[in-house]
Amino acid sequence: MQYRTETRGSLSYNKVNNMGVFPSDSLVRIESMAAESAVVIFSVSTCCMCHAVKGLFRGMGVSPAVHELDLHPYGVDIHRALLRLLGCSSGASTSPGGLPVVFIGGKMVGSMERVMASHINGSLVPLLKDAGALWL
Repeated sequence: MQYRTETRGSLSYNKVNNMGVFPSDSLVRIESMAAESAVVIFSVSTCCMCHAVKGLFRGMGVSPAVHELDLHPYGVDIHRALLRLLGCSSGASTSPGGLPVVFIGGKMVGSMERVMASHINGSLVPLLKDAGALWL
C-alpha cells in the first residue's frame, strides 16, 4: 500500500492507491456536495433507478442538485466512498450498484429502497419540509 501526502492550499490529505480504501478527500468532497442543496442525488446518467428517483423528487416539486458520477472527474472515487458509506461489500465496484444515493438536509437518506420506503410510509415529506425543500 502506497501513501502519498499532497497539499493544496491549506488542505492536506492522503491518497491511497488501488487497495479498495477510499481517500479521505472523497468523504470531504461528498460532505461538501451533499451540503450544497436541500436535496442532493448522486446518480449515473444511464441508470434507470436514478432516473426514477429524480422523477419522484421533481414530481413532488423538489429541485434536487444532481451529481452524475459517470460525468464527474472524481466520480469513480466518490462512487466507491458512497458504497462504503452505504455498507455495501462491493466498495471497489465500478458498476452503478448502490446508486442513486440521496442526501436530504445534508444527511444521507440512502439508496432507492430507503427513499421509496420513506415515501410510502409518509416520512419523506416531513424530511423534505424540515430541509426546506418543500414549502407546503
